[in-house]
Amino acid sequence: MVNTRRNNQGGEDLPPPPPITIEQLMMMQTQLLQQMAQSMQNIGKRNENAPPQLRAIERQLEISQCDDKEKVLYASRLLQGAALDWWDSFRFGYTEANPITWQEFRSAFRSHHEPAGLMKLKKKEFLALKQGSMSVVEYRDKFIQLSRYAPTEVEDDEKRQELFMEGLNDGLQYQLLSHTFASFQQLVDKAFVIENKRHQMEDKKRKF
Repeated sequence: MVNTRRNNQGGEDLPPPPPITIEQLMMMQTQLLQQMAQSMQNIGKRNENAPPQLRAIERQLEISQCDDKEKVLYASRLLQGAALDWWDSFRFGYTEANPITWQEFRSAFRSHHEPAGLMKLKKKEFLALKQGSMSVVEYRDKFIQLSRYAPTEVEDDEKRQELFMEGLNDGLQYQLLSHTFASFQQLVDKAFVIENKRHQMEDKKRKF
């Protein structure tokens, strides 16, 4: 049986869209890689020594469905300035018979551009993070940003919720402690709802 879909006007059923061809997929990959290269060039123009944003590169490469060898090839071609100097030194000694894997590239790149001392400082900053004057959304963003420096501390959803809760202001903590949340996102959503309700109540008091 052929699947169909109904048009917006409620008329006759329309046939499903044709499958994506190999040529179309290759074109999509090319466009993604061009966008990625342009973004990296812009970074290089702002600061020649600034290392490329590896996480952004990884996302683009995943979307373009590159294999392990292609990831190393494309990512290395986008390096500029100090990052390119690092690459020229790092790849010395590797051959076609002993190529650099994507995991080796990622680990070495991060180790070079994120020294162990910096990692320790960022981890301490994360573990000491408090909401303070930040909104729930701002606190969440900062929490997620720093959490990558302490992967074992947030390796499961329960630990992530516990640390996030500890950093919230006392009033929010008090209202949330009596609840159990199925996920970290549900905890954040509930904290945001409570915060927003508080702001509404405070606005009413000021008007009166």
